[in-house]
Amino acid sequence: MYVRLTQIFSMPEHRNDIRKIYYEDIVPVVRSQQGNRGAWLLESNENAGECISLTEWTSQKDAVEYEASGVYVNLVNMLKHLYTSKPVLKSYKVEGSKVSAAII
Repeated sequence: MYVRLTQIFSMPEHRNDIRKIYYEDIVPVVRSQQGNRGAWLLESNENAGECISLTEWTSQKDAVEYEASGVYVNLVNMLKHLYTSKPVLKSYKVEGSKVSAAII
């Protein structure tokens, strides 16, 4: 599995606008991309102007092709008027772990 995080900074009063655009306009497009397994908006509890878009991909290849297609840039630009600084994109490979829970 592969995960990409896009950190977004905006004025706190734009949080609802970002949430609306993200879930109504951005998520449906991301979910339609080859290899996408999900998209979520993480909203900071400490800084109301900070959000992170988390997208999950089947493979690094799928995520890279999504970005190379220009779709990622177009979606990021949908929020451009709300940013206080340029978004930061980071990518991570997720390794599985075997965790067992004990029932007490």
